[in-house]
Amino acid sequence: MGNAVRVHLVAFLAGAALPLAFAPFNLWPLAVIALAVLFYLWGGATPMPGASASQLVSVDRATSPGHLASPGRAASMGFAFGCGTFAAGTYWLCVSIHGFGKAPVWLALTLMLGLVALMACYSALLGYVAVRFFPRYGAVRWLIAMPAGWVLLEWVRGWFLSGFGWLSLGYSQTGTWLAGWAPLGGVYTISLLVALLAGALAFWFTESRSRHLQVQKRLLAWQVLLVMVLPWLLGFTLGRIEWTRASGEPVGVAIIQGAIPQDQKWLAENRDYSLRRYRDLTLSALGTPLIVWPEAAAPELANNIVPYLSELASAAEGAGSSLLLGLIRTEPAESGDRPLYFNSILAIDKKITWYDKHHLVPFGEFFPVPEAVRRWMRLMSLPYSDFSRGAATQPPLQIGGLALAASICYEDAYASSQLAAARASTALVNVTNDAWFGRSTARHQHLQISQMRAIEAQRYLVRAANDGISAVIGPRGEFVARAPDFQQAVLHSEIVPRTGISPYLRFGNVPLLFLLFISIVLAVVLRSRS
Repeated sequence: MGNAVRVHLVAFLAGAALPLAFAPFNLWPLAVIALAVLFYLWGGATPMPGASASQLVSVDRATSPGHLASPGRAASMGFAFGCGTFAAGTYWLCVSIHGFGKAPVWLALTLMLGLVALMACYSALLGYVAVRFFPRYGAVRWLIAMPAGWVLLEWVRGWFLSGFGWLSLGYSQTGTWLAGWAPLGGVYTISLLVALLAGALAFWFTESRSRHLQVQKRLLAWQVLLVMVLPWLLGFTLGRIEWTRASGEPVGVAIIQGAIPQDQKWLAENRDYSLRRYRDLTLSALGTPLIVWPEAAAPELANNIVPYLSELASAAEGAGSSLLLGLIRTEPAESGDRPLYFNSILAIDKKITWYDKHHLVPFGEFFPVPEAVRRWMRLMSLPYSDFSRGAATQPPLQIGGLALAASICYEDAYASSQLAAARASTALVNVTNDAWFGRSTARHQHLQISQMRAIEAQRYLVRAANDGISAVIGPRGEFVARAPDFQQAVLHSEIVPRTGISPYLRFGNVPLLFLLFISIVLAVVLRSRS
């Protein structure tokens, strides 16, 4: 095996190890170590032909400048790293698209590999830019340019082409002291700290081996130690700050987890059985102030089950309960074309209000393809219709004495789009159907995203899922209650309404983006002067 192949294999394996830092494995140090390996490879671990294994880990730029990775080689290593990360971290897309969506295997693999390749382009781009414009060693490269560049691209992929913020580094730290930074600057601030720690490790392993730095090795060790320790100590301190406060008495909550298998849910012969299950579980929870269903719980359009919903609403009103129901609904189109379909939440309290999903899932809830491709998909009996988007900004749902900032499914991965509603809320709610992902790691990764939203807002979050993971999450990301997976259940708990605005809710990502801009400008200026 050639040296170039070996190095690319190392990059791929480091990337494939990165998802282990996230739930359900929670091996959070791997987030730092895996990225440090990539930074180190970019820093000059690509040997010249015939280099020995010892040269691979002991590069001395002062005497062996030819050992530096070229920009093209750095880009290809970054691409290998990204492919490893997203192939290992989002393999469950095939489970969803083929296993439950019934798309052909070739289509499922094409869509998954297309997403993997697109996501890998971000780390490839960073590798090229880092080596092309910051080829010299030093703190400017390791502690400013590469960490700032990584997080800037992480932010871009969170919105570009509809966005895919999955596996952002910050989510891996929900259970560590670094989570204390979330109310201050959000998940991308934590990503920046993880990237900074990775840069510090790569800085040490590369710079400490340069003969020109031997006399400064002790100073270098102290610099790296400071960078490695300070974020944790500050995170511990920030995590003790109460950015929000309780603003009322605890409110009882009951989450209905129907646990109806996804491949059985929409079969016509199971319709009445599914409706009975949700009705019976709901009736058993009556008397609880707030009863919550998961996303699209009823296997029927809300328009077609009005008597059923009216019966539940009357029973809930008589028992002093309010209902929050995940439903699919339709409205006539103004132009007279096919009706509009919405993935929605129905809030039944003193008045009836709706929340309509805004961030739709590409190739699941909308198909970003030309009409000619849609016609082909019709001929091939493939799904081709779109849901309609709800408004980009929707007020909290006023229900059960709470103001609930709502999100449906993976909408909770878009924190910045929920800031206005979260500021006006006293709690958060996410209804989802992670049954699409079977028993894969996706449901755990998604739950970790919900934890981060609760920490950023310092509010309770109620999470209702069809077959798990249903949970009530506290304002510091802790699990207050959690239902067993793949079992029908009524999860009872209490949440405390909270008011107040954390710095992240007030300013969003603006301060971080300004910091990234300043960091990159500073790195460019220092590079020019050197």
